[in-house]
Amino acid sequence: MLSSAPRNHKSQIGSRESQNSLLLFFDVASTMILKPHEAVESAYELEELPQCIVELRGVCKRYGEHKALEDFSLEVGRGEFLTLLGPSGSGKTTILRLVAGFEQPQSGQILINGCDASPLPPYRRNVNTVFQHYALFPHLNVFRNVAFGLEQKNLPRQEIAKRVRSLLEMVELPGKEDRYPHQLSGGERQRVALARALVLEPAVLLLDEPLGALDQKLRQQMQVELKRLRERLGITFIFVTHDQQEALVMSDRIAVINHGRLEQVGPAEETYGAPRTPFVAEFMGVENFFPVHCLSHSDQGTRFETETGWTLWSRNSMELERGFAAVLGVRSEAMRLTLGRPRPSSEAVNVVPGEVVEAIFEGGSRRWTVRIASGERLVVRGAMAANALPLERTSPGAKVYLSWEPDRSLVYPVNGESPQSPPPTAAENLGPQSSAARG
Repeated sequence: MLSSAPRNHKSQIGSRESQNSLLLFFDVASTMILKPHEAVESAYELEELPQCIVELRGVCKRYGEHKALEDFSLEVGRGEFLTLLGPSGSGKTTILRLVAGFEQPQSGQILINGCDASPLPPYRRNVNTVFQHYALFPHLNVFRNVAFGLEQKNLPRQEIAKRVRSLLEMVELPGKEDRYPHQLSGGERQRVALARALVLEPAVLLLDEPLGALDQKLRQQMQVELKRLRERLGITFIFVTHDQQEALVMSDRIAVINHGRLEQVGPAEETYGAPRTPFVAEFMGVENFFPVHCLSHSDQGTRFETETGWTLWSRNSMELERGFAAVLGVRSEAMRLTLGRPRPSSEAVNVVPGEVVEAIFEGGSRRWTVRIASGERLVVRGAMAANALPLERTSPGAKVYLSWEPDRSLVYPVNGESPQSPPPTAAENLGPQSSAARG
């Protein structure tokens, strides 16, 4: 759907700031008396360069008294889709601006292709940015927007036309070269911004929440398109978002950031299934937590007791000492809701009785809020299967039982930070993780 409605004041400010950054980049780059291949290295001639394309080593960045990043280290592999995930103000965009060269750290190093990038201005880093507000020039049509960077480099007209048309075809915008930004839909404007960034053949593409302004359906479509585009081009993508689902769909790896510190980095499935800290667990959707202390270990797992006397089990915490205080978490979708008490095959199954206080239909699933004897409320989700319990039998007031397997319990010590260790591999996702967790 085409839209020419004016943006709100905040969006206009963000767009102007992004355009100013872009204009500064191209203005300085155009004054350089360099051939194109001397100014930047082609993203397609990198065979002899190190496998780690971007590395931050002990980076600190402050804005006055505010610490945006504190002793931050991270490696980005060549050709991977890495997502920086975290709440607003966690430092995600600061990392992008440091890598792009728009900001300089107070201490630490930023390496690109194994070389210190500190003395390099943005136009020498072979890194391009897709801004949150796209930063398209409203007075230029689609062709000129995409061609802008190439024109500043004084490339031959035929070469410019060839590369622009190739990119527009790649992002599925052929035949729209003469349209202006106000004549495009949100998804089309996003594709133009992508094409403009990619036409310069960067080794790394930085994307600062480029899908935030799109509606849900278009956003989901563009998530898949971006992932396919990265796989086709082989370019490294560093993507910023605060949307957990978006990160899981698109990423090879996810780096979870909190208050300028790296909480966890690893494959998407690992970050979701084996969060290493309570913050990561909660941010990745774990909604149910129990304060517990360790009672004993056995072949069936570790037995815990809650503050109200419930016995809970875990198979992911064999290293905890008896009496050790911890927090036990469980995902809403890992729980099973039944009307009768389940008959487990062994003692080591978690069973908690409760009363439904809220039942919500979510389309493909149902969501229940259940109050247990301690007064705490737990959240349970279940798919809309053919054999699912009728909604009228699980309406508010219904007496139910919640159960889950011990290997779905996530346990985090609470008496200070535990020793840091490398993230577990995919094969170790369900192994002991207490020594890698922080409370």
